[in-house]
Amino acid sequence: MQNCLPVIFILITVVIDSMGIGLIMPVMPDLIQEVEGQGIGAAAVWGGILATIFAAMQFLFGPTVGNLSDRYGRRPVLIISLVIMAFDYVLMALAHTIWLLIIGRIIGGITAATQSTSAAYMADISKPEEKAANFGLIGAAFGVGFVLGPLLGGVLAEFGTRAPFWAAAALAAANAIFGYYVLPETVTDRIRRPLEWRRANPLGAFKNIGALPGLKRLMLITFVYTVAFFVYPGVWAYFGAERFGWGPGMIGLSLAVFGIGIAIVQGLLIKPILNRIGERNAVIAGLSIDVAAFVLLGFVTQGWIALALTPLTALGSIAGPALQGIMSRTAADDQQGELQGTVTSINAVATIVAPLLVTQTFWYFTAAENTIYLPGAPFLLSAVLTIGCIFVFVQTPRPKRARAM
Repeated sequence: MQNCLPVIFILITVVIDSMGIGLIMPVMPDLIQEVEGQGIGAAAVWGGILATIFAAMQFLFGPTVGNLSDRYGRRPVLIISLVIMAFDYVLMALAHTIWLLIIGRIIGGITAATQSTSAAYMADISKPEEKAANFGLIGAAFGVGFVLGPLLGGVLAEFGTRAPFWAAAALAAANAIFGYYVLPETVTDRIRRPLEWRRANPLGAFKNIGALPGLKRLMLITFVYTVAFFVYPGVWAYFGAERFGWGPGMIGLSLAVFGIGIAIVQGLLIKPILNRIGERNAVIAGLSIDVAAFVLLGFVTQGWIALALTPLTALGSIAGPALQGIMSRTAADDQQGELQGTVTSINAVATIVAPLLVTQTFWYFTAAENTIYLPGAPFLLSAVLTIGCIFVFVQTPRPKRARAM
C-alpha cells in the first residue's frame, strides 16, 4: 500500500485541479456581480476576461514550470504549487474588487502546473508500455473532478458566494500536506538537467520539443483535437437549452453522465484496449469514434438520443491518453517535465481559441436572420477538425525513443 500512496496523491491532485475549476463556476456570475455591482451581461464579459487570463498564464508559464520540475524535481513543484493554489483561493474568497479577482486568476494560471507536473511524475514511474494506460488514470481523475466540481460547488453556493473558494483552499492545502509525507522524488541525477531559460518559455519549448522526430505533428494534432473536443464544455449548455429545451438541472446531469463515462473509459477500459490494439490503433479508433459522435450530435433532435450517445462519446476519449503516451515515449527521461509543460501551453492556446470558434459557430447557425437553422453545427465543425487529425496522424511516421540530453 505504501507504494500506492504517491499514485493516490497524484490522482487526488488532478481531481482537485479539475474540480477546482468547476467548484467555483456556479458562483462566479453572482460573485462578479457582487464585486462590480453590475448586471449579468457585464458579469459574463468579466467572466470571459478572467477565463482568458487564466488560460494565457498557463500558456506563458506551462513550459517554465515543466522545466523547473526537470531541474529541481516533481516533488517541490507539486507541493509548492498546491500551497500557492490554496493561498490563491483564499485571496479570491476575500476579494472585494475585480482587480483582486484578476490577480487571483493570474496566480492561479501560473500555478496550474499540477496536472502537467502530475503527468510528468506518472511518466517517471511508468514503464514505456504502461505510460498510455497510466495517463488514462489521470484522464479518469480529471473526469471525476469534472463531475464532482459543479455538483459540490452548487451545494456550497447555498452557504454564500465565498464558500466554494474556502473549500477549494482547504482541499489544496490538505493535499499538499498529504504529498509532503508520501511523495518521493523521481527526478534523479541521471535525468536531472540544468535549467535553460531559452527552453523554459513557450516558443523555446515548442522549438526544442518540436525538433524531436514526429513530435511536431503530434503537437499539432493535440492542439486541433483539443479545440475540437472543447465543443462539449464550450456549447453543450447552450446546445441543450436551444435544441432540447433543457434547464440547468438537466444540463448539469448530462455533463455529469459524460464525465462519469470518461472516468470509466480512461480508468478501467483503456488498459485492456491498449493491450489489445496498441497505442497507434487506439488513437485512430478514438478519433474515428469522435467523428461519428460529432456527426450524430450535429443532427440529433431529441434529448434522449443525445444522452444515449454518451457511451460512444466517452469511448472516443481513448485517443487522448494514447496520443500522450506516444509523445511521452518519444521524449527523453530528462524532458518529461518540459514535454508536459509544452502540452499544457498547447492546451491553453486551444482553450483560448476554442470558445470563440464554437460559440460563434453556434450563434451563426441559430441566429434568426440566418436561413440555415442548425444548433448542432459546432459538432459538425469538430468532426471536420477531427478528420483532419486522423489524416495527419496516419501520415506521421512512428517516432523513435529519444535519449537523455
